[in-house]
This record gives sequence, structure tokens and C-alpha cells, in this order.
Amino acid sequence: MVIKSVTARVLLLATAWSAVALVVIALVISALYAKSSERAFTDLLRAQLYNVINSVTIGDDNSLAGNPQLGDLRFSQPETGWYWIVEPLGTFAATPLSSSSLGVSNIAVPTILNVPFNNRYERFYPATDAFGNRVLVAETEVVLDSEGRAARFRVSGNLNIVDDDVRGFTRNLYIALVVFGLGSLVVNGLAILFGLRPLDEARRALEKVRRSEAERLEGEFPREIQSLTVEMNALIDSNRRIVERARMQVGNLAHSLKTPIAVLLNEARLLEKPHGELVRSQAEAMQGQVQSYLNRARIAAQRESLLARTEAEPVLERLIRVMRRLNPDKNFDLTSVTSGLSLAMEQQDVEETVGNLLENAARYAGSGVWLTIAPALAPEGADPARRNWVEIVVEDDGPGLEPDDIKEALKRGRRLDESKPGTGLGLSIVGEITREYQGRFELSRGTHGGLRAVLTLPGVTKEAA
Repeated sequence: MVIKSVTARVLLLATAWSAVALVVIALVISALYAKSSERAFTDLLRAQLYNVINSVTIGDDNSLAGNPQLGDLRFSQPETGWYWIVEPLGTFAATPLSSSSLGVSNIAVPTILNVPFNNRYERFYPATDAFGNRVLVAETEVVLDSEGRAARFRVSGNLNIVDDDVRGFTRNLYIALVVFGLGSLVVNGLAILFGLRPLDEARRALEKVRRSEAERLEGEFPREIQSLTVEMNALIDSNRRIVERARMQVGNLAHSLKTPIAVLLNEARLLEKPHGELVRSQAEAMQGQVQSYLNRARIAAQRESLLARTEAEPVLERLIRVMRRLNPDKNFDLTSVTSGLSLAMEQQDVEETVGNLLENAARYAGSGVWLTIAPALAPEGADPARRNWVEIVVEDDGPGLEPDDIKEALKRGRRLDESKPGTGLGLSIVGEITREYQGRFELSRGTHGGLRAVLTLPGVTKEAA
């Protein structure tokens, strides 16, 4: 699964690396401490061994004599695993000496082939005493007098001491590393969030530009992001120049075509009826086509600039007032479900789309036209980055249209009722403008019996701004 959040990626990598590093550190330190403890334990046994050697001699009766005092009470307590043993070797027949902790038991001695002596003539080997204790034995052989009589000296210590010490140290080490790891995770998270905060500030600045609250990215940014904001501001300036140039070219083209088309329409009235009607219809079609493509060019340029914004209610109220003056015999009702809705469109395009629908509704309405504006869900296939959409519904109580007639009515230049004035371009223009803004335009039968036109248009709200 791909993680799209930069914060989550960095935090996940930092956490994974910290976890691996802490585990490795814990294992290494535990191993080193275990080796150090074993080495210290071996040195202790060696020191005790030589204490025993220095304390034992051959007495006048040719027996082993001596009472080693090792300063450790465990050598006098039974079954502790701490023992010392002195055994005569060869022809030296004497009674062995041992610590009171050993009692009458003994510890098995491995052969020299299995456990050889080192260069100091010492050997260390693990064993198990008669009481089940795991012990480490330090052993050496020493000649006691000039006659060559020798004895084997052994000192043992309980390995549970080392195991308990290593286990306690490891437990405390793991607790400390876990606390340190959790603290590092929190610190890393805060550092990452703090480090990425300028990106959020840049995003908010760009959002202000998109909502027409600012013309450029404004704010103090770190050196790593400053170059990005400079390039973004340069792109916004370039985009604004392109829009202005497109507007100027659209205006020049409209002005240059306006007069020739008007001349053609005037001349068509002077021609004989069959030819005049043909020229007039073609000139009107040409006028509609030119206007349609000019609208497309202007809308496309403005949409890409991300700067269009129109307050919806004032425009709709103005259109309703105009329609009431033009149609005093009909009732026009405006309902706003949520106040403060704004459209991400040029005011001219809002007036043209809604005005065409109101004009069409007034033409066929019996007594009233109802206009409603409310927030809406995004239409299918819309830009996922845009979260705010507005629905405008125009409904009348006229005869309405059947589903097959609705498809015909949306075609350019089609007029289902020739007795009514018009060019048949209104609904097609509404559909084209809506599509250019990535919106949706639908016709259906309304609750009042007439035609119900629904526009879903891109918008922003004052609350979001």
C-alpha cells in the first residue's frame, strides 16, 4: 500500500529505523554485558583459587593442613554452589580438604583431554553439583614441597549469580530503551510536524489564491520552500497575463465579428422571403456558434486561472427582478437553502446559464417559476480536489417535456414548439457552459408538473474561505 502522506512516510521510516537500531543496540549491549560478567566471575574464581592455594600446606604429619578464609559466607553455607576442594595427587596419600558448604559430596572432574589446561596451567569448566546447581569450576595443580608432593585445587561458584545479574541488567536495559524509543518517537513526530509546517502554510497561501482572497503566495517561508513559492508566483503572474491576453483577443474577435453578422442580418430582411429567411437563419446560427466558441475560450482561460468567484444570491435576485418586470403576470420565487454560497464562475456565465433557464421557464410556465439554490454533492467525474459544489434548480408549472423530448431539446438549434419565439440555442448554451466548468446539467419533470432544470456548478462557501 502506497502511503501518500509525507509526514506518515517520514514518521514510519524514522520509527522503523529507531526500532531496528534499538533492538540491535539492546542485543549488542546485552551480549557485551554477559561476556563482561562471565569474565569478572572467572577472575573472582581465580582470585579465590589462589587464596585457597596460599592457605593450604603439608603438615608435620604429612597431611594437608590449612583453613582458607575466603571472606564469603557462601563457602560455609550448604548447597550454595560455592565450594573449594583440595585433593592430593599421585602417591601423596592424604585426606582431602573441602569447604563446609560441600559436605560429603564432590564435583566430578573432567579429563584433561576434554578440558585441557591453559598456558597458566589453569582450566575452567561448567559442572553440576550434587544439589543440582550449575557451577563454574576453576582448577589448577600445585606442587606443595620439595619432595614433589602435589595437590589439585578447585574452587566453584554458582552460575545462577551470573545469569540473574545478566537477566536483571537486560530487563532494565530493555525498559530504558523502550522508554527512550517512545520518547524519541514523540520527539521525531513533533520535529517532523514542525519541519513540515511551512508546507501547510504554503498550501493555505495557495488556497487563498484559489479562493480569490489573494493574488500571490504571501508569507515567510524557509529557504528550501522559498524557491518553490517564487516559481508559483511566477506561474500565477504568467497565468494572469495569459488570461488578460485571452480576454483581449476574445473582445477583439467579438467586436470584429459583430458588425459583419449584423450587416448580414439586416441585408437578409431586404431579400425576398425564401432567400432572406435562409440567410437570416444561417446568420443567426453563425452568431450562436461564434458566441458559443467565444464563451468556451473565455471560460477555459478563466477556469485555469483559479481566480473566478461570483456571489450567487445577488446575481440570482437581480435576474428574478428582471424576470418579474418582463413577466408581470407570473410569480417568480427564489429560495436559498444556505446563505453565503458563491460560485467559482464568471458572473457573466452565471447570468447566461440561469438567465436562459429562467427565460425558458417563463415562456412555458402557467403561473409561476421557482428558483432554488443549495449546496450539492460533487457530480460524477468532477475534479476531486474541489470539495464545494452548488445546485441551482429552476422549475415551472408548464406542460413539461417527455424523456424523448428532453433529448431533442438539448440539441443545438432544436425548437419543439415553433409557436414560441426563440432560436433553440438557449438550453444547448447552458449545457456547454456547464460542461466547461466540469458541472452537470439535467432536465426532468418537476413536482409542479412542468420542466425541472438542475445545474450542479463549482462553488465555494464563505465559511470555507
